[in-house]
Amino acid sequence: MAGFRHVVMFRWNESATEERKRELVERLTALPGAIREIEAYHVGADAGLNPGNFDFAVVADFADRDAYTVYRDHPVHRAVIDECLTPILAERAAVQYGL
Repeated sequence: MAGFRHVVMFRWNESATEERKRELVERLTALPGAIREIEAYHVGADAGLNPGNFDFAVVADFADRDAYTVYRDHPVHRAVIDECLTPILAERAAVQYGL
């Protein structure tokens, strides 16, 4: 396996103000500087081209499953989830796969 990818999509709840979403993006985009196992990290809001899409996505690449697990459990990542994501989250879908 040449790498490992994590893809996660979110739908926001009624508490998802623009300010809260901006803070989440700021905190997420800081993660590669805090977690050395992240090889590539992309975040973004849905472009709004198709009805029924999720609102936001994260795509993260790692060397292997172990590196992904470090990211998944890292205290800085967990803090972003607990402090910024969970309060505005209505629904989540995720997949991980080898590259």
